[in-house]
Amino acid sequence: MLRALLVTILLASSVAPAAAAPWTWPIGEHRIDRPFDPPDSEYGAGHRGVDIPGRAGQTVRAVAVGRVTFAGRVAGVWTITIEHGGERSTYQPVSPAVRVGDAVTAGQPIGRLLGGHPSCRRTCLNLGRLRGDEYLDPADLLATAGSYRLIDPDGSPPEPPGAGTGDLPLDGPVTSAFGMRVHPVTGARKLHDGVDIGAACGTPVPAAGAGRVGRAEPSGAYGLQVQVEHGGGIATSYAHLGSVAVHRGQQVVAGDVVGRVGSTGFSTGCHLHFMRLVDGHPVDPLGER
Repeated sequence: MLRALLVTILLASSVAPAAAAPWTWPIGEHRIDRPFDPPDSEYGAGHRGVDIPGRAGQTVRAVAVGRVTFAGRVAGVWTITIEHGGERSTYQPVSPAVRVGDAVTAGQPIGRLLGGHPSCRRTCLNLGRLRGDEYLDPADLLATAGSYRLIDPDGSPPEPPGAGTGDLPLDGPVTSAFGMRVHPVTGARKLHDGVDIGAACGTPVPAAGAGRVGRAEPSGAYGLQVQVEHGGGIATSYAHLGSVAVHRGQQVVAGDVVGRVGSTGFSTGCHLHFMRLVDGHPVDPLGER
């Protein structure tokens, strides 16, 4: 009898799937705009993942430890698939920064979010979860950190994510990336030490994180500039402002308005020049941190 009981227990343990580990959020927004809606049949209508709002160019990160099994186009949509033991996560539409066979850790950057996913009114990440051929709800592993925002598909589109959430302080398009370029005013080839975000003059500019204002003054080619020191050698800078709303030494939290978009200094029009510095050296604000 005891032997039979042990065999039964061992068989049960070998068949039952192990509980999946919690997932980290793949992008800065911890909110689901459109929830999982499994299809009634293999080819039936439904929503085989969850849509998480984001911005084009935003860093997408692996939700858990795993290995990349696919990085390419599916029906014309750039897709990444990562194997996590008995389950897989999928990410669309994402420009891959990884290759098939790469091992990844939870939170590791795997690509950049693209626009134009057909299930989203605005830019979003479609995150999927599968076990074999079965679609599962990703929110079951993300639910402890986020919330749903259900949208009427026949209603007006929702407002974009609030400023200060995600990788950049504003929701506007990145009009000039970090890296070497020919300066549009001086004509010199030099490092563009931040990213330019398109926005109307007068748009409030929020702090990207908590810290102490180290600078709030005119600064040559940067025009009116605010710099916030976040500790640990990390700082963010907001340049070409039309006005500043803080003073040196002031403590701020993420989302506090530090100024308004302008076109001061060496500028060709209204935009925010956003910088991230590590020990005084500029790094790509959209790169791994």
